[in-house]
Amino acid sequence: MTELSAKPNIAPTLEADRIAAAELLRAEQDAAEKKRARLRRIVTAVLLLVFVPSVIAVGLIGWQDRQYYIVSALIILFSVLPFLLVFEKRRPRARELTLVAVMVALGVAGRAAFYMLPQFKPVVAIVIIAGCSLGFEAGFVTGALTAFVSNMFFGQGPWTPYQMFALGLVGFLAGILFRSEIKSKLQLFLLMLFGAAASVLVYGLIMDTAYVFMAGQNFNLAAFAAAYASGLPFNLILAGATVFFLLVLAKPLLNKLARIKLKHGVFR
Repeated sequence: MTELSAKPNIAPTLEADRIAAAELLRAEQDAAEKKRARLRRIVTAVLLLVFVPSVIAVGLIGWQDRQYYIVSALIILFSVLPFLLVFEKRRPRARELTLVAVMVALGVAGRAAFYMLPQFKPVVAIVIIAGCSLGFEAGFVTGALTAFVSNMFFGQGPWTPYQMFALGLVGFLAGILFRSEIKSKLQLFLLMLFGAAASVLVYGLIMDTAYVFMAGQNFNLAAFAAAYASGLPFNLILAGATVFFLLVLAKPLLNKLARIKLKHGVFR
């Protein structure tokens, strides 16, 4: 009797090869995605932290702060470009644009609702929440547009570009430093601490520096020191308001935005 040779079972080997190939493909895709994300961050940083201040400097030195509408329009342009880079493979959907528009509307409404209380406003808190939830690109857009649109009611002027950059920078930093949900008291405390620091050291410092430029004084140490000293009480009020509104609004708004993002698959 002739023994029949058993055929080797190659199915496990083929399955293992397919799994290995799939893992290799995922690794390559992840590496490519990280590379694109790093490039996007570099482009975003250049546009927001180099081009925007450069435009403000041109408006100050070249136009003596008189063409603030042109400067504001250019800031909006440079703000929107990084936001569009988030959707490098597709166009932003209406739901994603709506979320940004809602956050801008909340910021404008919050500034209008508390107009009788100097500096005690939820604007910085809302911009921080937008940056945390929607990303640093959307955070800058929210801050810049909130300043520009709200000044349609409170008055446009040479201060508008500085406010746009200051609020936009707050949203940008919030998106870099924080994630979308508040899951512990420590996270909320750190967010409020950031809000207080950003109110004084980012928004307040930029606006106090802008005051010296707009006042046309001699740009010396005494002028800047006087501006910072006179602006400190207002900045501390703004910091207190930011901490208060983050305590009240951050957790419910961030959790709500996280559910909307998950449900509709936006900003992912």
